[in-house]
Amino acid sequence: MEKDVFIENMKKRTKKFGVDVILFCDSLKPCKAASIVTYQLVKAATSVGANYRSACRGRSDNEFFSKICVVVEEADESLFWLEVIEDSGLSNNQIELNRLLEEATEIVKIVSKTKDTMYKKLNP
Repeated sequence: MEKDVFIENMKKRTKKFGVDVILFCDSLKPCKAASIVTYQLVKAATSVGANYRSACRGRSDNEFFSKICVVVEEADESLFWLEVIEDSGLSNNQIELNRLLEEATEIVKIVSKTKDTMYKKLNP
């Protein structure tokens, strides 16, 4: 039962992350670079939740592993684009940027641990 609660909480958390990123991107300084970065970040951040849900519906351990690998990649890409926003000074909202950087980092750690655990299960 604990596993089911964890899975549901992660589904909600990854979806909230995508929504929060969308809302945050509306606060970026208006410029050509911001629109390009926003496009990339929104794609990656919303993909985290979508692919996590897909992984949870996997029909086998191998399918779950394959999809959770995509989640790790998309979460790490989201973190990358948030770092680009920070380094380039595109944000007017440092508090929210810091919160999203922390959340992205935590999600990367969680799904990376899940990926590593599943890898060990598949390759004893």
